[in-house]
Amino acid sequence: MTSKLTDKIALVTGGTSGIGLATAKRFVAEGAHVFITGRRQEQLDAAVKEIGHHVIGVRSDVSDLNDLDRLYARIQEEKGRLDVLFANAGGGQVAPLGEITEAHFDSIFATNVRGLVFTVQKALPLMPKGGTIVLNASTTSIKGTPGFSIYSASKAAVRNLARSWMLDLKPAGIRINVLSPGVVPTPAYDLLGLKGEQLDGFIQMQAQTIPLGRVGTTDEIAKAAVFLASDDSSFVNGVELFADGGMTQV
Repeated sequence: MTSKLTDKIALVTGGTSGIGLATAKRFVAEGAHVFITGRRQEQLDAAVKEIGHHVIGVRSDVSDLNDLDRLYARIQEEKGRLDVLFANAGGGQVAPLGEITEAHFDSIFATNVRGLVFTVQKALPLMPKGGTIVLNASTTSIKGTPGFSIYSASKAAVRNLARSWMLDLKPAGIRINVLSPGVVPTPAYDLLGLKGEQLDGFIQMQAQTIPLGRVGTTDEIAKAAVFLASDDSSFVNGVELFADGGMTQV
């Protein structure tokens, strides 16, 4: 059975935990050579060790353009090209409308929008015709969630960026798609600002809205990322693929 990403050079930003780590593992299992990024060296080293082979970790913060330049210089030096980009790095915290601060707004948009824009832009010189870009968004791109308006707005921006970039990338022959996970508990959930029973209650509240009757796993999202990154989706361009158990369809 042929692997789906044999000898492809891939980058997964935010690849040290959760969906990013699961996707990096899947990419390697499908034959890719993978670069992963993370902001903390200790977590980055642990992720590289866990993945085991065909992986290079580069400490990088996508909101820092100098970090991005160093990242792509490293990829150029090591491999000379980039076939697959999974722009996954992002995050958010809960803040109801009355509690939104400038710092809350700026931190989320700096990573989820600004960082993503320049992650993609600065990758393009390394990407050959036939390259693929996958942007990680969220079901919040089209749904409302209490206390999550700024995060949701950032993910709606991601989805719309793909619509325009699909047209911008036509001459380059590069496909771009959006992957929008539903409720998939990851270590990032611990950063939402909810603790203990609050967090469990939030997850259970969300799970009740899912037609499959359960939350998802990081590996289920990773398999969807492989589909969008590989030739299995060769005629799929500009879509938002919801991997959410049907949550956004009702």
